[in-house]
Amino acid sequence: MAKEKKSNPFLKEKVKAIDVKPRTVSQLLDEMVNTGFQGRKLGEVVRVYEQMIKDKNLTIILGYAGSLSTTGQWKIINWLIENHFIDILVSTGANISEDIVEAMGNSYWKSSHMSNDARLLKADLNRYYDVLGSEVEYMQMTELIAKFITGNLKENYPYSSREILYLFGKWLKKKGIHSIVAVAAEHKVPVFCPAIVDSPYGDAGLIAKSKGFNLIIDNMKDYIEFMGLSEKIKDTGVFYIGGGVPKDFIQLLAVTADLMYTERVIPGRKPDIIRMKDSQGTGAMAETYYPHKYAIQVTTDSPQWGGLSGCTFEEATSWGKEKVGAPKVQCYCDATIALPIIAHALNERITLKRKATGFPGLFGKDL
Repeated sequence: MAKEKKSNPFLKEKVKAIDVKPRTVSQLLDEMVNTGFQGRKLGEVVRVYEQMIKDKNLTIILGYAGSLSTTGQWKIINWLIENHFIDILVSTGANISEDIVEAMGNSYWKSSHMSNDARLLKADLNRYYDVLGSEVEYMQMTELIAKFITGNLKENYPYSSREILYLFGKWLKKKGIHSIVAVAAEHKVPVFCPAIVDSPYGDAGLIAKSKGFNLIIDNMKDYIEFMGLSEKIKDTGVFYIGGGVPKDFIQLLAVTADLMYTERVIPGRKPDIIRMKDSQGTGAMAETYYPHKYAIQVTTDSPQWGGLSGCTFEEATSWGKEKVGAPKVQCYCDATIALPIIAHALNERITLKRKATGFPGLFGKDL
């Protein structure tokens, strides 16, 4: 029987039961790699992230979706930025505005998902599942953004979200408000928010409009700026917290940046894949792909519904978005469970000082 198991190609690594004993978070995750289900995946996520951090030619891009900053996660993002564990951030508007509430000195409050919502409405409290936030403090944050817009931006100038968030981050830092965009601006990490108006930033734009200030946010400029970063990098590794617009925006960097160039090739980079396509019978047209070298994701979305948030990296490989054979792991887990564990494990096991990807010229002057 033992000989049969040894020769069976399916039986390569044993599952190892976890003994309860004193150990670090990092050591526990190493043990979990030898178990099963999402515990194993969480351990594998940390291992791949460690590989990404130690890859000297890699640009790490973080997709930060949902409304996680209300749950106490935003300082972890600051820590990742400060340690150069991410080089580019793509976020929902909620995540990079709702953190400002706490950074201003206000609070979110623990509650219950069974709260009486009619009473909460009367009390001017907004519920985020089992977390409460004051509507007054939410509007103070929104008014703060509006004050920045009317006092610091040019009227009728077409801004990318990256430009607005960099200038806003610098402004917040001077005020001692150490939110995500403030820390990102300090460390020259570009922050993109493709759906920025779907958040307090959009509401602040309405407030600015009511005062006669016309804010213009140019989505195409955003896309061109982001895709233009492809010239300044060698390889990419992606980390998705949730999915949504941030994930899709980042995934497209691998397959559409070449469309900016008439030769369909990113200057200074060798494509992994070249496909010849016939354009309506008028002749062959080349399209090149620069798939992500590493990919990790923490999500609660399932793949069978066909949405991008739950889309597997294997499916994305068919599009050319992930490199064939690349280290790629998806952990189906609540990010409020996984993210603190991932960060603490990295804090224990990473001793090197990572050099961040630089983007010369991107932050060269204020607008």
